[in-house]
Amino acid sequence: MIKTVTMEDFDKKEFRYEKAKKKAKNLRGFYFNLMSYCVVIPTLITVNLIYMPEFHWFWFSMLGWGTGILAHGMEVFQFNPFLGKNWEERKMQEFIDQELEKRKKTNNQY
Repeated sequence: MIKTVTMEDFDKKEFRYEKAKKKAKNLRGFYFNLMSYCVVIPTLITVNLIYMPEFHWFWFSMLGWGTGILAHGMEVFQFNPFLGKNWEERKMQEFIDQELEKRKKTNNQY
């Protein structure tokens, strides 16, 4: 028995593939960013403590970049305590519903 593949099935698979590809790319970017941080920050600390030990300027880089990595990780791992789980999907659905409602009102006027 041969199963036929419909366009809808194909579109769903293509969508899932593209979504998985995007997630993998974002995860790779996060790991690269984290790896760079783990190499560069100790280097900056060493340079700072050797050449200018009286002023610890490395904290600015460490905290700034660290905050960026934290935000990047929260995005990649979909952790957002402020907006909740699936906030983006719910908001998109709300916008779609609003647009459909506008079109219904517009079509009823004619």
